[in-house]
Amino acid sequence: MAMRQTPLTCSGHTRPVVDLAFSGITPYGYFLISACKDGKPMLRQGDTGDWIGTFLGHKGAVWGATLNNEATKAATAAADFTAKVWDAVTGDEVLTLAHKHIVKSVNFTQDSSCLLTGGNDKIIRIYDLNKPEAEPQEITGHTSAIKKALWCNNDTQILSAADDKTVRLWDRNSTEVVKQLSFDMSVSSMEYIPDGEVLVITYGKTIAFYNALSLDMIKTVDAPASIHSASLHPDKDFFVAGGDDFKLYKFDYGTKEELESYKGHFGPVHCVRFSPDGELYASGSEDGTLRLWQTAVGKTYGLWKCVLPVIGSRELEGKAANGGVGFGDDQ
Repeated sequence: MAMRQTPLTCSGHTRPVVDLAFSGITPYGYFLISACKDGKPMLRQGDTGDWIGTFLGHKGAVWGATLNNEATKAATAAADFTAKVWDAVTGDEVLTLAHKHIVKSVNFTQDSSCLLTGGNDKIIRIYDLNKPEAEPQEITGHTSAIKKALWCNNDTQILSAADDKTVRLWDRNSTEVVKQLSFDMSVSSMEYIPDGEVLVITYGKTIAFYNALSLDMIKTVDAPASIHSASLHPDKDFFVAGGDDFKLYKFDYGTKEELESYKGHFGPVHCVRFSPDGELYASGSEDGTLRLWQTAVGKTYGLWKCVLPVIGSRELEGKAANGGVGFGDDQ
């Protein structure tokens, strides 16, 4: 008897969820941050979806959010022309970095000392968080709004995707373009996997995999619907994708075969990411919710309990709690 996928629903946001990111695995587990057009990014326990707190301070939609590996710092990118750095333990705002336009992307170096930003003013900026009063290093070249900017190759290079239909690999020190990819349409998302240097790019209905250092194509897979985001499992045996048709698709990375598709959201899926241990993946949607999905359906993990009655097998449905006393007191 086939197991039924029972996603955990994380409520609390009041507008579309447009970005999410996991921390690394810490002594306290791993954590999940979500960016939402309601302007209130939220921190959750990664394996259960339980709400920990809300970062309060932005005055516009939040388009990007990230955590450092240790989950001690958070960063957010917003429509109020700022990026903010937060203490992810207390929820306090540490730094506001003023920009000239909407900020879409934030990314920490591995040692959390620098923050990379990108947005509608077409400029990539590197902020030294140990010298917040110093002017950022600026990298120019894109001719349209930057959607995503990520550190790669041990923070010596930068990958950026923009509405000018290009993905560019930059040298951090020289700020010159090393390689460039051009597409027929705007790239909708980009994920960088340091282990193996894999770059996952989505555009239209296509999910494409590249070597992140050479930008040589590894393979492409076409999905049944327009895709907004995709994520490769840490073991690289499969990947998930979501987009316009409200569904989450799971594909075999080796054979490119579609393995499963699940419907749970009531709006397009804007973002999807695997947890650092690969046991689940999180999705964020136009419907204002995040959902957590099991990688191996039926396994006992987090809030999922596998029950095996005599007549077959079923799962107990759980809902991720959204309450308690968090570091944001708007709940």
